[in-house]
Amino acid sequence: MVDTQFSDSRIAALYDLYCPWDARGDFTLYLPLVMAARSVLDVGCGTGALLRRAREDGHTGRLCGLDPATGMLEVARTRPDIEWILGDLTAAPDWDREFDLVVMTGHAFQVLLDDAELRAALTRIAAALTDRGSFAFEIRNPLVREWEDWRIRYSGEVVDPTGTVVHCACEVETPVRGDRVAFTHTDTGPDWTVPHRSRSVLRFLAPDPLSRFLTEAGLVVSEQYGDWDRSPGQRLRIALVAKNPVAAAVMRAQTASSVVRRMERPFPRNGGASCATPVGPPLTCRGPVSHPLGCHMDGRGRPRRGPGTPGTESRPAAPAGKSGRRD
Repeated sequence: MVDTQFSDSRIAALYDLYCPWDARGDFTLYLPLVMAARSVLDVGCGTGALLRRAREDGHTGRLCGLDPATGMLEVARTRPDIEWILGDLTAAPDWDREFDLVVMTGHAFQVLLDDAELRAALTRIAAALTDRGSFAFEIRNPLVREWEDWRIRYSGEVVDPTGTVVHCACEVETPVRGDRVAFTHTDTGPDWTVPHRSRSVLRFLAPDPLSRFLTEAGLVVSEQYGDWDRSPGQRLRIALVAKNPVAAAVMRAQTASSVVRRMERPFPRNGGASCATPVGPPLTCRGPVSHPLGCHMDGRGRPRRGPGTPGTESRPAAPAGKSGRRD
């Protein structure tokens, strides 16, 4: 079931205010991957920010965004030269080796709550990839227990296009049991007759079961990072996955080449640092961190400021239209 904050047009229209491009460190990793691939599928694309920017930056191949939230896709469809499909992987077309790259950004992957749902999604992704295709996604380390301060870190406000100040309060349901974390976002505004409340659930999957699910789907981990600049870290687990060992080797070469090209020139209109040389498994966290449903905080754990809203804090919105996700 899609979270109401993504299906409701009024709330979905605020998403890119809560999560402006310049506040998103994750796209410094994903955008170069997208630009290097001829055909790309973004599962849980939300407002389509990643694919829209890729097209703006000159991507001439096939770009396809899939999302089950009508409100988010209303925003995405302002760019008609990209395929936008309403639905999730279970209702998607039977893609057969059509995409060089599949991505699930933010918390999109963590919205897959049940084992059966996760297996089905990975099977569809593997089928959609070309023989040398790759899958890039992220998941949070459950041992860090980052949800414990979401109530403070992910509450804030933005000013909508009409000039109305909208305040969002995040509350985590306690106690947290098992690998699922439930939380709510409550949005209020001076002109709203009633508050808008949306409940989300994310799964914090441990490394061993995640590895088993990937193996069952015939996917091989090519690279793993702990932060968006490909450095070590403990808070995030960012995985680049391929269909077979040969594809994994090709992927490593392509991503290394992409890093070099990006280091030779500034990242397009982002102001963020270029990707560094890939390293091994996550160790310690540093740099920007993400919202339970989407945007980032700065390196000191403070909320990013909202665009054009001096003095207001920006609450990372939920997973860009991923029924409960985004980084």
